[in-house]
Order: sequence, then structure tokens, then C-alpha cells
Amino acid sequence: MKMTKSELTQRLADKFNLQQRHARLIVDAVFENMSRALILGDKVILRGFGTFSQKVSKARQSRNPQTGEKIQVGERRSVIFKVGRALHDRLNGK
Repeated sequence: MKMTKSELTQRLADKFNLQQRHARLIVDAVFENMSRALILGDKVILRGFGTFSQKVSKARQSRNPQTGEKIQVGERRSVIFKVGRALHDRLNGK
């Protein structure tokens, strides 16, 4: 089972008796602000849920698996998520 952004928006609208378009604006604003913070290198800490942060993988030398040729792989950034204690406990039935 999965929850999409549309389903999250619908649940928010239903729970707080909002119009669908207002709920969509709220969800979009939350994700936009989280994205902006991560791009700037800030952590996004949601108490009881978890922490999103940026991970930087340094540039390195690798090999092309087809030719064996050495290639340079540039620095890459990604987002990691560390689950919070409360959510971890709920997931594990505590």
C-alpha cells in the first residue's frame, strides 16, 4: 500500500473540512519549504516523525563496467531520512 500526494491532500481536506484546492496549497507549501531548507543544507526536523537532511557524496574515481575505463564521478547530493523515536516505536508496536 502507498500514499500519494493526492491522497495526502484528500485526507487533509476531509479531516479539517477544507476545500480540495486549499488542502493542495497547504501540502504544496509544506513540501516547498522542506525542499528549500534541504537545498540550503538545513535539516528538517519533525519531532515524533523524523529528520530529513542532506548527504554529500564526494567526487571519486570509478570504472565504466562495460569498458573498464576509469571515469571521474562528480560530487552528488541526496536526501536521507532518519526515523524519529516515536514513529520507530509505533512501527514496532511499542
